[in-house]
Amino acid sequence: MADGKARYQTYNAPAGGWGAAAATAKVLLEQSVVTKGSRALLSMNQPGGFKCPSCAFPDATCTKKLEFCENGAKALAHEATKFRVTRDFFAQHSVSELMEQSDYWLEMQGRLTEPMRYDAASDHYVPVSWDDAFALIGSHLRALESPHQAEFYTSGRTPNEAAFLYSIFVREYGTNNFPDCSNMCHEPTSRGLPPAIGVGKGTVILDDFDHAEAIFVMGQNPGTNAPRMMTQLFHAHKRGCPIVAVNPMPERALMRYTEPQDVVQMATFGSAPIASEFVHIRIGGDLAFLKGMMRVMFEREAAGEAVLDRAFIAEHTVGVEALRDDILAQDWAEIVAVSGISEEQIRRCAEIYIRSKATIICYGMGLTQHQFGSQLVQQVANILLLKGNYGRPGAGISPIRGHSNVQGDRTVGIDEKPTQAYLDQVQRVFGFDPPRENGHHTIESVEAMLAGTAKVFIGLGGNFVRAIPDTTRAYDAMCSLDLTVGIATKLNRGHLVHGKDALILPVVARSERIETAAGEQFVTIEDSMSNVTASRGVLDRASDDLKPEVEIVCRIAMAALPASRVDWAGYIDDYDRIRDKIAEVYPALYSDFSERIKAPMGFHLDVAPRRLVWLTPNGKANFQILPGLLVDPPVDDPAMLRLSTIRSHDQFNTTIYSYNDRYRGVYNDRMVLFVNAEDREARGLAAGAKVALETIAADGIDRRVGDLTLVDYPMPRGSLAGYYPELNPLLPLDHYDRVSGCPAAKSIPVRIVAAAG
Repeated sequence: MADGKARYQTYNAPAGGWGAAAATAKVLLEQSVVTKGSRALLSMNQPGGFKCPSCAFPDATCTKKLEFCENGAKALAHEATKFRVTRDFFAQHSVSELMEQSDYWLEMQGRLTEPMRYDAASDHYVPVSWDDAFALIGSHLRALESPHQAEFYTSGRTPNEAAFLYSIFVREYGTNNFPDCSNMCHEPTSRGLPPAIGVGKGTVILDDFDHAEAIFVMGQNPGTNAPRMMTQLFHAHKRGCPIVAVNPMPERALMRYTEPQDVVQMATFGSAPIASEFVHIRIGGDLAFLKGMMRVMFEREAAGEAVLDRAFIAEHTVGVEALRDDILAQDWAEIVAVSGISEEQIRRCAEIYIRSKATIICYGMGLTQHQFGSQLVQQVANILLLKGNYGRPGAGISPIRGHSNVQGDRTVGIDEKPTQAYLDQVQRVFGFDPPRENGHHTIESVEAMLAGTAKVFIGLGGNFVRAIPDTTRAYDAMCSLDLTVGIATKLNRGHLVHGKDALILPVVARSERIETAAGEQFVTIEDSMSNVTASRGVLDRASDDLKPEVEIVCRIAMAALPASRVDWAGYIDDYDRIRDKIAEVYPALYSDFSERIKAPMGFHLDVAPRRLVWLTPNGKANFQILPGLLVDPPVDDPAMLRLSTIRSHDQFNTTIYSYNDRYRGVYNDRMVLFVNAEDREARGLAAGAKVALETIAADGIDRRVGDLTLVDYPMPRGSLAGYYPELNPLLPLDHYDRVSGCPAAKSIPVRIVAAAG
């Protein structure tokens, strides 16, 4: 339960500014790390320091002494906290008792300090030696009838070195079962973009924001989820670059913002409106909006205007005629109805795009988490291709990733659908033949657990059971396993929803030094714009009994594969040896890795479309067709509303920092439902009423969350929003994008039930 009385009020102050400064000071005080945390913040995202353990937005060129944001400070404070979860804590609290506590309470208990094993007889976690823990994992893995009975999860906080070794170990073990946090967020980017532009990444680097003539921000809330991005948007606004924000919720940071490092603004309590155009899209209306803009372009081209970049299209693309036919087949009345946007505003946005000679389109999970999310991302690629917005300064497609190294993990091998060329390279470098069939993504891994075919789950970071859909079924799935292993810095729900055997293995945090027999080591991180940089912790370990992720992966591999051909013991102490192997497996991307990483700002990986090279089967960029205007199949229920699950400002992924969401005016509560007042009144409900939500699904499973408070918010008609992971029980496991496996968490069909459940 939250402390204090819940209250809901409009937040009128700008985002950033003194509010962010106060929040940073508050969290350092709460975690009792004011001096320690303040010193560490000066090293975060700086050359020779460590990378932010929060979002994946790139660092600037280090002309700023403070290269961190409010939410990065929260992540560091909670990591550097003075509080500890010891063996005495586990002796005092049974697992059943801990399950009654909130996610926030679990987070606030502090850092894990030693390996623990679940004891079924007492329902407590008890201490276990590292040797015995690795032996237990090895015995379970060696006893499986098939390697495909094990699921190997990776969190996006995992650095490149550990993720690479994890991918090699699991493939030598014999499976490609890599459920990954990217499966739940930007997997439509990874699967949707390659057929279009040949790579599953963005094409923009940070410098492009200084040259863009227009920036579109679609389905993203940068003020909360990538706050350092606000600096780029702020400076783009100052130089007159139009910024178009497309979102069902008017997010405060895009409406009005104070740059915390702008001395004049801070001193005068000034602020600036960031978005020059706010497009109040309905949930699921983005495809109609994009097709409306493209229709304007094709109409004007047909009327004789030189709107499209015909030379670029002719030289670099295939399929523009089919795209034109699809776009012009869309009726304006339907475009307006589905998008919720007037034709006038769509034409106005199209004019901004047409006039710009260099446009960036950024997007987040508001686009990816739909049942046709992969195809929707392709439409973003389409509109950029029409104007040749690739391979030039200030232009390109920019997926804004979430966790700090989620993109890097995929680059170095965390992929349930590896290419045959990559597998051939692994065989050449390491001397074993890796499995060739695809493995499980997140949804498939849970389905395997429910079917009884998965027996072991190892989580390299993260809070898998709270992140995945269909919470009740997910809990049942995890509890059916023979062994669950959680490798983590903090206690979370995933350690309490466990298999018959269960281990908690505490890990060295990003901000902490890694000392081995070979001396101090560092790890590397790839940000969302393909820049790879070194990360060196500066703090002492929270406990002497923590181990780095690299060592944990190597020790598991040694226990599970006693006859391995890989020199796992040799990688534990010398991380340069790991980087040399990464360079051997990925010579085109990581050649001379150990030397290039010594540059203060690291180096950019090659992204071929920046060179106007298209790594597609036909060597061209390909326009992709998604017929119609819907990104989710229609639901035949007149009471249906579309629910989008969202994060609060005091939250990162499943980590809850407090019960407040100040930019949306919510305090001391997370069980809220943001609703359009007209939708509420049409159902005869009062503001502040307690209601329940029920999922509309055809599978016969009752999904219901009650005790939700209705909060009037400027949502489009037919659209609702509420917090993740509390509303995950409403998201059916089967409600996902078939191309990528990404859950459609931004468009869950639900109905409001007046009585609390």
